[in-house]
Amino acid sequence: MTKYAIRLSQWLKSRIEEGGHDDRGDISITTIIIWVAAVAGAIAIAGTIGLVIARYNANLAGI
Repeated sequence: MTKYAIRLSQWLKSRIEEGGHDDRGDISITTIIIWVAAVAGAIAIAGTIGLVIARYNANLAGI
């Protein structure tokens, strides 16, 4: 049990000394472009489906 307590205390000490200075990086421009394109594509698809349903609503009612 003491071996695990020592490991835990060493890990905690190292984390405190780091002070939370994790360098995770910024969001890259490529990631932003991909997200914007995905959202715009989803909106375009949803809009197209909405327009088709609105246009052919009378024809679809008889099915």
